[in-house]
Amino acid sequence: MNVSRICLGSNNFGRQVDESASIAIIRKALGLGVNIIDTADVYVQGKSEEIIGKAVAGSRKDVLIATKVGSEIVGVPGARGLSRKHILWGVGESLKRLGTDYIDIYYLHHPDPTTPLQETLETLDGLVKDGRVRYIACSNFSRDLMSEAERIQEQNGYAKFIAAQPRYNLLQREAESDVLPYCLEKSISVFSYSPFMGGFLTGKYEKGKPPPPGSRGAINQRFFERIRSDSDYLAVERVVKIAKEKGVSTSALALAWIMKNPAVTAPIVGASTPRQVEENCEALNVNIDSKTFDELDSIGHP
Repeated sequence: MNVSRICLGSNNFGRQVDESASIAIIRKALGLGVNIIDTADVYVQGKSEEIIGKAVAGSRKDVLIATKVGSEIVGVPGARGLSRKHILWGVGESLKRLGTDYIDIYYLHHPDPTTPLQETLETLDGLVKDGRVRYIACSNFSRDLMSEAERIQEQNGYAKFIAAQPRYNLLQREAESDVLPYCLEKSISVFSYSPFMGGFLTGKYEKGKPPPPGSRGAINQRFFERIRSDSDYLAVERVVKIAKEKGVSTSALALAWIMKNPAVTAPIVGASTPRQVEENCEALNVNIDSKTFDELDSIGHP
């Protein structure tokens, strides 16, 4: 599949962003050339999938939809994990909410140590064979677990992972040590999430001040507590300074740095307004020279 360099994230659709605004964001993204949308069955109790289904009705063949299975479904006893039972139930529910008969990329949302990996992979292979899923992928998997999955897939002739979804941004770079090199070696696409560290890298949070209303920090107190270290704020100040010198937005610069990594296929970027989609796409036009890249690179710790 050919995918756009930016993937539209949707974990705020139906929560911070209502249905009509979410649909406007999706249509703006599609109009700007973004052709892939990322969601999950647990995003806002399935509302995100429902909204995406409504937004792409009539243009389904032009849009790639990625969703996930494995996280706990609140209110449904036992609905969690990567067992055959849960995956087969979960894919059916996602297809209904999305209003489609196939999913382009189906991710395992998190590892499930309680289910044999063989059972999970065999179930996914069956979904590919019967056409409900086009391709399979993994999210939050370690290099070792991805390697073990590949061994089982090759041994049994199962469909292989074509993509991985690790967290990756200027300040959270654990993926550089193992996942990104492995994906580059194995030609596995990378759709990295949290490119702005929950909005922190856009410069919207100021030291000593409460988080802006409606922001992730205002909604999730635990998230806000995690980013209140002096070193984090100093790092963002440096990013903001470099962005001003380059004459670009802080968010565009943070995205451009991620896309400079040859292992990254497309960062997953959410938006609260159609204008934010435009700003995010501006990153495609930001040229980071080697000096600027090194300066940004030194802000975080590989």
